[in-house]
Amino acid sequence: MRRLGYQRNCLVHDSCIRVTYMAKMISETRISRRLRFRDLQVLFSVVQCGSMLKTAAELGVTQPAVSEVIADLEDAFGVRLLDRSSRGAVPTIYGRALLKRGLAAFDELRQGIRDIESLSDPTKGDVRIGCAPSIADAILASMVQGFCDNYPGIALTIETVPTPTLELPELHARKMDVVLARLTRPHADDPFGRDLNIEILFNDEAVIAAGANSRWARRRKIDLADLLEASWIGTSPQTLTTIRVEQAFRDRNLAVPKMRVTTFSVQVRARLLTMGNFVTAMPKSILRINPECSGVKQLPIRLPNSSFPVAIVTLKGRTLTPTVELFLESLRKYVKSFA
Repeated sequence: MRRLGYQRNCLVHDSCIRVTYMAKMISETRISRRLRFRDLQVLFSVVQCGSMLKTAAELGVTQPAVSEVIADLEDAFGVRLLDRSSRGAVPTIYGRALLKRGLAAFDELRQGIRDIESLSDPTKGDVRIGCAPSIADAILASMVQGFCDNYPGIALTIETVPTPTLELPELHARKMDVVLARLTRPHADDPFGRDLNIEILFNDEAVIAAGANSRWARRRKIDLADLLEASWIGTSPQTLTTIRVEQAFRDRNLAVPKMRVTTFSVQVRARLLTMGNFVTAMPKSILRINPECSGVKQLPIRLPNSSFPVAIVTLKGRTLTPTVELFLESLRKYVKSFA
């Protein structure tokens, strides 16, 4: 009797598993049959525009048509995807979940189209690059000319991306193919780096520089304390070179000097340095490569812990197109030539 009861329970358990599995399959099949690519595009557009009226105007359809698409989606999934109010429409937690996965699906489709184009000719296509301003000035500015001459069919889009952390929302949103970042700490310690591939391109160094004809450059020996009253040019407090300089002064129990001029522009800094007695901290790569810094000289001051890596950052699980790979390979060769 016990054995018969055990067998009966097993049969019931197996039947429940099969019923649950079949119900899941039926549910997924029902959704997949009702879900259309165009419907997801409409949902994305509503979230981006913030209202169904603006979406209708952008897509060239009526507002009731947009409302009907959203209603059909919500009916298919059995949950509310948008919260509507007089101020517009915002995604619910269910809407955000669908958008997150849908974004990857859309990007993979776009990547597939780009891959097909690149496979037929990898020297044609586009590459979207994000980087810190100092990397753009030091590396890309001198590398891009040769790359564009060699590959006239490739269009490059370079956008400024601050990289004090690996948060990089544009990369996670797949609006960029690659980001060139200065790492302020080991990427394993950065909570935003879990979904990213990190490839160290080269190790840079923060140095203190002045105009080659300035009173600072003429001195054979100079100490950090001598620069307390100097006219400093700096970048924002979140940038790595500023962090390194301020820490160097604190380690010596010296007051952190006040920045007389704050700017990201290498051109402005180089111009001011060559014209007067300003001093600044900058990545050594800028000083070595950027032609606008030809009249700028590194001062004989060694900053402690001044080394930091420059890295190629890409999104895990995202296949790069042959065109992007071609750009990265050219970048590696260029950096290897001067590193």
